[in-house]
Amino acid sequence: MAVTRNDPPARCLDLTRLVSRVGRGALTGIDRVEMAYLERLLEAPPPLYGLVTTGRGHYLLDPAGVGALHRRLKGVAPWGANDAVSFLLRRHPPPRRRAEADLRRLAVARIRRGGLASVLGRYLPAGTAWLNVGHSNLGEEVFSAVAALPGATMAVFIHDTIPLDHPEFQREGTVASFARKLRLAGRHADLIIVNSDFTRLRIEAHLAAMGRLPEVAVAHLGVSPAAPCPRELPPGLDRSRPYFVALGTLEPRKNLMFLLDIWERLAAGGDGPLLYLVGRRGWKCAMLLARLDAGVPGVQELGSLSDGAVSALVQGSAGLLMPSLAEGFGLPVAEAAALGVPVICNTLPVYQEFVGDYPVYVNVSDMYLWETKIRKLADRFRAGDSEWRNRAAGMHLPTWQEHFDHVLQLT
Repeated sequence: MAVTRNDPPARCLDLTRLVSRVGRGALTGIDRVEMAYLERLLEAPPPLYGLVTTGRGHYLLDPAGVGALHRRLKGVAPWGANDAVSFLLRRHPPPRRRAEADLRRLAVARIRRGGLASVLGRYLPAGTAWLNVGHSNLGEEVFSAVAALPGATMAVFIHDTIPLDHPEFQREGTVASFARKLRLAGRHADLIIVNSDFTRLRIEAHLAAMGRLPEVAVAHLGVSPAAPCPRELPPGLDRSRPYFVALGTLEPRKNLMFLLDIWERLAAGGDGPLLYLVGRRGWKCAMLLARLDAGVPGVQELGSLSDGAVSALVQGSAGLLMPSLAEGFGLPVAEAAALGVPVICNTLPVYQEFVGDYPVYVNVSDMYLWETKIRKLADRFRAGDSEWRNRAAGMHLPTWQEHFDHVLQLT
């Protein structure tokens, strides 16, 4: 049974992932979770410190520095000018160089490798709760430095175990890296936070084999799609005919070649619906990118869009298509449901856990049935069918309030 803890004297949130994302487009799934934690913990009673690790070492932010960094990450305040060190980091995009320059200005301590434990002991009170929710900076030095702080607790959010369950989808080196991070989390963490019972079962299986299983807490992610903002959509986008949307990084796990095959069949039948692919280009997908570059009738790649643009695009669509072969949570499905938009998805057990029978489940072994369901949704869209909005109105989707009500009792 989970143990409820009192509020710690301070919390320290690892913000390495968010800083590393500056200048790389819209935030993706795990980035958005780290941002949600940053915003919630800034509001919580204990003071919030921040830890960021870059190629130049570690940076510790006090509560004022964390607040200032948050304002810059949200675009409320501008990033400052480059400093002398920025000119050594030319491989980073310009916004990232300015972000790291601000990080150096905002930090109360800049720490070289090997000196983290003594600095944390100087600035953080005994009993501080350290949280890492971004799959970044999960190294031995950080775990050992936090463990050296008297009474400190450590909580790590593991979003999925896809690198170990499906290594065939991963970039070279990421499977070993993820296994190392998970092993360290299992060895050191007091609490592992997961987003679903499905992920919990996979985590427990892997950690049991690795030697130590800490407490594991399931906390569904909050479903809060951004307010639709049509003016942020790409100019000239055709929304006059039924269209479908597929969301996510273009990578093998998303199974987008499957949709291209379907769209070639739809195009052969005449004036079929459109398909918009939203997400940056990823890895191990040379054949997919070659087909997109050559052109597939009715398919358009939009790249990364703002959250408001994504909501507007999905809200106006005939449906969201998710033929993914593996997911840890599948936030786009839940957000489409929150918008009252139809969903066709592969028969993954994790979807059943939080959206129940809302989607149309079709196994990706049956391309003909996928094509039939897509045609049917396009026809219903033309007819102005409101069934899905009615179904969505009766659903309860997880909220961030529920998520943090649970997590903050434990950390």
